Amino acid sequence: MYIAPEKTRTPSGGQGASRRELIVGAALVGGSLLVGCSPADIMGAGAPKTDFGAFGPFIKIDADGAVTVMNKHQEMGQGNHAGLSAIVAEEMDADWSTVKVQHAAANAKVYANSLMGVQGTGGSTAIANSWMQLRTAGATARAMFVQAAADAWKVPAAEVTVKDGVVSHASGKSAQFGDLLADAAKVTPPKSVKLKDPKDFTLIGTERVRRKDSLAKATGQARYTQDVYLPDMLTAVVAHAPRFGGKVKSFDDTAARKVPGVVDVFAIATGVAVVANGVYAARKGREALKVEWDDAKAESRSSAEMLADYHRIARGELTPSDDKWAPFTTKGDATGQFDGTDVLHATYDFPYLAHATMEPMNCVAQVDGSKCKLTYGAQGHSLDQMAAAMVVVNLPGAIEIETLFAGGSFGRRSSWDSDYVVEAVQIAKHVGRFRPVKLVWTREDDMTAGHYRPMAHHAVAVKVGKDGYPAAWRHRVVVQSFAKASPMMASMMVKNNVDSTTVEGTAGSPYLAATPVVDAQVFTPHSPVTTLWWRSVGATHTAPVMEHTIDQLAARAKIDPVEYRRELYRRAGEAGARHLAVLNLAVEKAGWGTLEDGWTRGVAVHESFGSVVANVCEAKVIDGEPRVRKVTVAVDCGIAIAPNQIAAQMEGGTCYGLSAALFGQVTLDKGRPQQTNFDTYRVLRQNEAPQVETWIVPSAHPPSGVGEPGTPVIMASLPNALFAATGKPVSSFPLVKA
Repeated sequence: MYIAPEKTRTPSGGQGASRRELIVGAALVGGSLLVGCSPADIMGAGAPKTDFGAFGPFIKIDADGAVTVMNKHQEMGQGNHAGLSAIVAEEMDADWSTVKVQHAAANAKVYANSLMGVQGTGGSTAIANSWMQLRTAGATARAMFVQAAADAWKVPAAEVTVKDGVVSHASGKSAQFGDLLADAAKVTPPKSVKLKDPKDFTLIGTERVRRKDSLAKATGQARYTQDVYLPDMLTAVVAHAPRFGGKVKSFDDTAARKVPGVVDVFAIATGVAVVANGVYAARKGREALKVEWDDAKAESRSSAEMLADYHRIARGELTPSDDKWAPFTTKGDATGQFDGTDVLHATYDFPYLAHATMEPMNCVAQVDGSKCKLTYGAQGHSLDQMAAAMVVVNLPGAIEIETLFAGGSFGRRSSWDSDYVVEAVQIAKHVGRFRPVKLVWTREDDMTAGHYRPMAHHAVAVKVGKDGYPAAWRHRVVVQSFAKASPMMASMMVKNNVDSTTVEGTAGSPYLAATPVVDAQVFTPHSPVTTLWWRSVGATHTAPVMEHTIDQLAARAKIDPVEYRRELYRRAGEAGARHLAVLNLAVEKAGWGTLEDGWTRGVAVHESFGSVVANVCEAKVIDGEPRVRKVTVAVDCGIAIAPNQIAAQMEGGTCYGLSAALFGQVTLDKGRPQQTNFDTYRVLRQNEAPQVETWIVPSAHPPSGVGEPGTPVIMASLPNALFAATGKPVSSFPLVKA
């Protein structure tokens, strides 16, 4: 809520705020939350009232009958345009060849992610949370066309059929959606509709479900933030502190202001902004700046020092005052279980990882008083609306967002602090007059001042019984929590001092379910280094730990690792049923067994985001570096809406995870990041990418995630393949040191 000194203004868009919205707005400005308000209430407060038309907020139909599906999520390369529109087209029986997709407006009251409560894309939930919502929307629209045809033809609605956008009756009468549009729009939407039996699907699950954005992207017609050029637009860059947590102490902008094209230089919360006519001038102006930084509260340790502290914490030799150990899985009495020779001890170290998106962060912002519009590849719409509203002092729903395509994210574009978006709004507010300002982060900016996958350390001790299987399991995880850095994130993700993202994949593991005694705890130390979810989040370190530990236990017991897992899944009961199915499919299709010429196979199985993935990796050390030639993937993701898209996501996730396992790391030297671009942050090259073969487990269950679950499994199966070759376990990543 914004109250001007001279009078009360209404939120931007000309809509008067309701009494409830004023109360919510006052609470937001005061930094408090309201009991009884849902996240959508809070995030959607101030949203302009919109007439979505006869067919609701998810479907628009042109005069010619072409159907446009409104995608409330972000399309950042994962292909959800195809899957989401296919759900509508299936239930509506629309002509798939003419179905179009459009990014929806930012409006949490209408477009909230049903699994999150706010509008945003993440956690591989786009399809899962939209499944019933879009099926119902499509079936409702179909019913309205059927009723319109039945009324016009004087026939029972039960006798009217629809196929590929054509409504027909056995009498020979037929009409396209466009012919019936006016009459269908007048039909009162039914309160309930009958959805198709999955066995009757004709589109979902077929190879016909292909991407809707490929042509636009291939021909350069797709619009990204860097493509935005508005009249009188300025460009901005920000000089950030060289150490995380550093602040501006003072700066000299004399030389920067002399650079041709530089318009203004000023401090903002996170650094010094340089505003200019174009990117080149802005960057040259930044280079000319002289900034003195205050590092009193900055991270000054090197990565090796931080990791050494993590080891000391895990051993109980260091207990920082900023947190305490939190149990996340306990059963039985672990006292005295881990002192004998029948105990496997293993430790694992994981570095910071950059998201390394192909399109670095950017945002176009326009501000005039409390009015604010953002144009960019929005992933966390509601989070960004909330953050922007706090800057311009308005209601979150009043912040207008035009969502564009994004060149990758892997979690980066939806940050708990809306870092780059807030910078854009702060700069645009300083410029004022609703003049557009495009904030541009270079890759170096994002690599050195962005958000990382947290560094992590695991210490595991497993006591084995006489049969070679786990009898007791002790697990210590030391990893930074980004959820605890945000009160809002903490309220959703932290319970009993456990940030669920730090232990997902260990908590709930069928291996722990099959073990009689478990003592598993997590410690989340603080650091000024900003961290964030990274594709598959906690599973990026829990999957390698769990799966590589299992291979070591299998080797110790002299049992084939596949058979060892099968037995554990049987002991886990229901918790291991899906794991067993994907394991069996993967090893069958891979032809599990020995290979020729020094190639070995490793297997891994992991569940994340509701999907279970198994893969078999074929690897060999060539010229001192591991190479992977083939990965066989089996996935149980519920109903497979777009099989070729699932395969694409398994391929992409596999290569992304393989890249991190082999090469990925950001290291700090006295707090300063050492990797700044792809010359020092090595990623998998095309000639290093393996063949990836994907097999989908048939399922009648609702669809679950596929964007992330493929990533952590290869990070586990590759170490297992190397262990099979050398007999030496892996204890730290990346596998190829710089």
